[in-house]
Amino acid sequence: MDINAPGAGNPILPGWFADPTIKKFGDIYYIYATTDNEMLASGVPTVWYSKDFKNWYNYVMEIPSFSAKSITNFWAPDILQGKDGKYYLYFGNCEIGCNIYGYVSNSPVGPWEKLSQDDVPVISNGYPREGFPSLDAQFFQDSDGKIYGYWGTWVHYNGGYAVGELDKSTMSSMVNSVNIPLAQTPAPFEAAYMMKKGTKYVLMYSGASCHDETYNVRYSYSDSPYGPFTPGKNNPILSTNEDKTVHGPGHHSVLEENGEYCIVYHKHDYPMTRGGLARQICVDRMVFENDSTIKKVVPSNKEIKELIKSEVPENIALGAKTTASSYYHLKSTEDDYKYKPSFATDDNNATMWKAADNITPQHLIVDFGAEKKIKRVMTQFEFASYYYQYKLEYSLNGKNWFMYADKSNNRVAGSPMIDDYDVTARYIKLTISGTEKTGLYPAVWNIKVYDSLFDIPLPLHNKKSAKDPAVKSTKKLLVELDASKIPENKALNTIANKGYIGGNFTKNGEVSLTKQDGIKAFNFINGSLILDKPVPKSLAWNGSYTVAVWVKNPQIANEKEIMVSWCDRSKFGLANSYNALAYNSGNYGAGVHLDGHFDMKYTKVPEADKWHHIVLTFDGVVEKIYVDGILDNSQSMLLSSAVDKAKIIIGASDIGENFSGFIASARLYDYALTQEDLLKVMEKTRPVKD
Repeated sequence: MDINAPGAGNPILPGWFADPTIKKFGDIYYIYATTDNEMLASGVPTVWYSKDFKNWYNYVMEIPSFSAKSITNFWAPDILQGKDGKYYLYFGNCEIGCNIYGYVSNSPVGPWEKLSQDDVPVISNGYPREGFPSLDAQFFQDSDGKIYGYWGTWVHYNGGYAVGELDKSTMSSMVNSVNIPLAQTPAPFEAAYMMKKGTKYVLMYSGASCHDETYNVRYSYSDSPYGPFTPGKNNPILSTNEDKTVHGPGHHSVLEENGEYCIVYHKHDYPMTRGGLARQICVDRMVFENDSTIKKVVPSNKEIKELIKSEVPENIALGAKTTASSYYHLKSTEDDYKYKPSFATDDNNATMWKAADNITPQHLIVDFGAEKKIKRVMTQFEFASYYYQYKLEYSLNGKNWFMYADKSNNRVAGSPMIDDYDVTARYIKLTISGTEKTGLYPAVWNIKVYDSLFDIPLPLHNKKSAKDPAVKSTKKLLVELDASKIPENKALNTIANKGYIGGNFTKNGEVSLTKQDGIKAFNFINGSLILDKPVPKSLAWNGSYTVAVWVKNPQIANEKEIMVSWCDRSKFGLANSYNALAYNSGNYGAGVHLDGHFDMKYTKVPEADKWHHIVLTFDGVVEKIYVDGILDNSQSMLLSSAVDKAKIIIGASDIGENFSGFIASARLYDYALTQEDLLKVMEKTRPVKD
């Protein structure tokens, strides 16, 4: 089935989530997962729940922060029910050490309490041996009641997965822990998962790289929870499919229903976001040939109909005609893809309608073709755990509109957002006017409409956010620094910013005004110019930008060489939380985001010792680098820029990484210039000889 086909059914969740653990408590399915597509998969902790395996609801869980720091990393969670009937939640976190922490609740959804009020981890970094990274823990309860834990990441160079027994009296510490020799789990990376089939212990895990199409699921088996393990047949059992619509599948768990098995895993989005951290949850059949042999899984875009037992009425918006104020056409060096309005009514979690830009308001209109009774509208926005401000209107003729639900001041996140009202209409109009996070697009996975009401599995309601709606772009030139406009005899201790936000640049280190080829320019040797104004909030998180420089680099290094930066690494230090424009020959940049998996290099490095106009743009979806007006490289990505304590710096980053060369001018905007616009800027700012 085509990944874009209406009602395809896989992914099963409308959103960016990874590392799923699926459990069934009572008659409700729960999926605990890493919230993805921001700050190295560091979104808020949520859980999805469903009674019918078709309609899933998202809830932001209440998890107490660490004593010293709020929780940002909620990685690869797992949950089990103790002999006391309580629920124990475990997840990885690298903010106060890469450890596994534990929490307890009387409910599968919380609220949660710490197992250790002093933040003592259940599995600490460096256990069971020094230097071992304690992440990706999964727990397995054997038929004798013993509970075993399996954990480890980057194990291909960390000596093999770890296994130990959980102390059932406290549920908060491990005993008898050892590493499993690498030879017993060939080609590993992370995400160990133990299950039992008959008398065999089947240790499944993910191999290769989570950042690309090589990611896969493998297994070994044993007669004991500790091994020794024998590599299984048919490895890898789950891999990228031939047409790459199931791309980089891995980090899974297993659901058993009536003797049948399903593998629940994540895959990369389509088109794929740079670095592979915009992931979605899928499910496919998994079949055992015998207790120690798993057949190759056939990855698909189809739902498993046998799992679905839905009594939810027909979605009358399915396949309805849709129009929108605009839609995004992704054009890059790798992709050509349209986020069509029709994707909002196709009941397919792999597709979404996305507006042409992140400027609000934007609207979407659903035309049922005839008058319909409407009692409920359910809207699945792109990000489940951040609020959107919107209103729903209805109409009989498409001209006269009446209010169905006014959420213009909404500050509550949710997926789906549920709005009930009893009307008759032919049209429903959704208008998105604001978002919680800067730079988020008006975007909808699905909008579903019903002519009758039905029960929701759990009476859960997310709390109202205390955060104001995101600051919007000013559509201005924020920073303008031009050497040609500075008198030759002026001291460079302070230089006025001629851009919209004003302020003054202060010299730090060795920067001088000179002439190169008769062109007046700043000569950066081991210094920088730092603006005394805070970075505007319009550049926070996923805010769009353009940074443009006229530059001459006498010698091109393999790394560093930062020309302009405007983010702060002290708070997060995570990939995609950092932005900078560089001029070097390595993977570190053109566009720099801290980690080589996310940085964008030059396809063709601009020639040394010549003047070039270099422009980096980001429109909230695609980052592009232009050299002398020509597109050199691009990548799809979502940023999570940290700007609270950041400085706008010319000639270096916040930790140094100095540029050595000449900059004639530098500009920074809080929106993405088109290629036509930047060509005009290039000519307008082209340096001339005195």
